[in-house]
Amino acid sequence: MAGSKFAYVRKFELPDTLLPGTFMVLRLDGHSFHRFSEMHGFSKPNDVRALALMDHAAGNLLEQHPDIVLAFGQSDEFSFLIRKSASLYNRRHAKILSTLTSQFTASYIFHWASYFPNEPLKYPPSFDGRIILYPGTREVRDYFSWRQTDTHINNLYNTTFWALVQQGGESTTQAHATLKGTLSKHKHDILFFRFKVNYNTLDARFRKGSTLVREEVSEDTPEEEREGVTQETPPRPVHSPVSHSKSKARSRIAVLHCDIIKDVFWDARPEILSG
Repeated sequence: MAGSKFAYVRKFELPDTLLPGTFMVLRLDGHSFHRFSEMHGFSKPNDVRALALMDHAAGNLLEQHPDIVLAFGQSDEFSFLIRKSASLYNRRHAKILSTLTSQFTASYIFHWASYFPNEPLKYPPSFDGRIILYPGTREVRDYFSWRQTDTHINNLYNTTFWALVQQGGESTTQAHATLKGTLSKHKHDILFFRFKVNYNTLDARFRKGSTLVREEVSEDTPEEEREGVTQETPPRPVHSPVSHSKSKARSRIAVLHCDIIKDVFWDARPEILSG
C-alpha cells in the first residue's frame, strides 16, 4: 500500500515485545461474573455446566495454538502456559493478550447453547486478561501450585457457605459471620458433623480444578477414547484429535482433575517445561 502524508502516525505505535527466553502465562478472569452467574441461574456452590463450558473454551485455545502446553482452570478463571521458546505473534504483548482473550470469549459464547440449552444468554460475558513472564521452571510450577491451592481454599469456603445457606437455613449474612475467622479444619467439621458431608469425597473437578494437556493416542485406540476426555469428566462436546504427522500417533486435548502440586504430574510430562 502506498504511503501518504498521514503515515507518520505509525511512529506513535511503540514496540511491546515480551522478553525472549521466558515462559509466558496468560491468565483470564471472568469480568463481573458474580452478576453473570446470578443472572443465568448457575447452581451453587458449583455448576458443572459452567465449568465444562470453561474447559471447552480453554481446549479450543490449545487446539488453535500449539505453543500453549498447559492450561489450568477454576470457577471463571483459566491460566495458559506458553512455552519459553514460543514466537507466537513475534511475542508482541498486545497481540497475544487481545487475540487469545477474544478467542476464548468468542468460544465461550459460541458454545453456550451446548451447555445451557434452556438458558439463553441475557447479555454477553466478558473476560479480562494479563500476561506474566517467568524465568524458570520453578516459578512456573509454583504459579500453578498457587492457583490449585487457591481452588481448594475457595471451594472449601463456598461449599461450606452454601451448605449453611441451603441446608442450614442461614442467611448469606449469617453464613459469612459463621465462617469468619474459621480455619480449614473448622470448615471440614461443619460439613461433616452438621451436614454429613466428607469434603474429600466430593467431585475432584471442584476440589482440584481442571488441567488441560495434550496426550498422544494411537490409531488402534478405540474412537470413543481417542475423542473423549479423561478422568472424572462427565460427557460433553469434545475436541477432535489433531494430527501432527503421518505416523500413527495423534494427540487430543485431555481434561484432568488431578494434583499438579506434587512431582508426579510434572515427572510424567517433562515436555511441558522443556521450553
